[in-house]
Amino acid sequence: MKPYLEKILSENGLNIEEMKSASRVLFSDDVSEGEMGAFLATLNFKGETAEEITGLVEVIKEKAVPIPCSVPHVMDNCGTGGDQSHSFNISSTAAFVLAGAGIKVAKHGNRSVSSKTGSADVLEILGVSLSFPAEKIEELLDQIGIAFLFAPNVHPALKKMMKIRKDLRIPTIFNLIGPLTNPIELETQLLGIYRRDMLETMAEVLHRLGRKRALVINGAGYLDEASLSGENHFALLDQGDIHTFTLSPEDVGLPTYTNEEIRGGDAKKNSEILLSVLNGEQSPYRDTVLLNAGLGIYANGAANNIEEGIQLAKESIDSKAALNKLNTLIEVSRKLTQEVI
Repeated sequence: MKPYLEKILSENGLNIEEMKSASRVLFSDDVSEGEMGAFLATLNFKGETAEEITGLVEVIKEKAVPIPCSVPHVMDNCGTGGDQSHSFNISSTAAFVLAGAGIKVAKHGNRSVSSKTGSADVLEILGVSLSFPAEKIEELLDQIGIAFLFAPNVHPALKKMMKIRKDLRIPTIFNLIGPLTNPIELETQLLGIYRRDMLETMAEVLHRLGRKRALVINGAGYLDEASLSGENHFALLDQGDIHTFTLSPEDVGLPTYTNEEIRGGDAKKNSEILLSVLNGEQSPYRDTVLLNAGLGIYANGAANNIEEGIQLAKESIDSKAALNKLNTLIEVSRKLTQEVI
């Protein structure tokens, strides 16, 4: 680690190949906890670059459980967490709306880390199995149009990082990369981030990782989701070009709510909110999902503009297509798990 630490301490960033080499050392058995902590803290102090984030993500994907998948045009919608808003599980709810609109969704997620309830916690309460074999992911995407990739099952190498991150008690590069490490080769992505200063950097990383189109969000109140409480900030990646813009609820014909009105609770409470939205109940939760799902449909390229995306999201909910995707995923994931047992 010494040469990499020295270069970072001299305030020179690592290029992709250097970061890949450093990351392989980071995950090896030859590095001490002290070196690991120093590396992560020093990167945080300097500020992570697009090349450094890309290099680490590529190594994490190298070490992931292989998931064969030939399904085309797959996307993910996932946030970094870390915004401390305690909102309900917006992206998890929106994922079923995206699937109901005909988009293939490989939803990558975990249990709670920085929030009260992670996507895995909510889906487990609803009855989605987290333990079906990785080789069945392709079957789920092909037959249902949505699959959940439980991060610990596909990234066992990351387990050794947990103690170091907890001991450091500061944000590190690992607080940024969760949505980037989906082992499926995604074509498009909707990515929420709690740091507004990193919008264009994350869009550049997505480009380096091969995304053809993606939308990076920092919401009003610095949420890692789009919010109906005010102005949202975006970076749009489209065929290698990156454009920034802002959007407020009134721009797309949606009402305004405070972020406190979309607070969630424990896994049971958040699962009830998710079901209420997919069952068509009118609420701030539904309107927030309409905005985020509409943005996801637009990021995917299935809508020409955000307003059209929101309309397609409404149709997905009101036709019960989104709810049917959830119910089918529950049924099939349980069946696949039982076959293994």
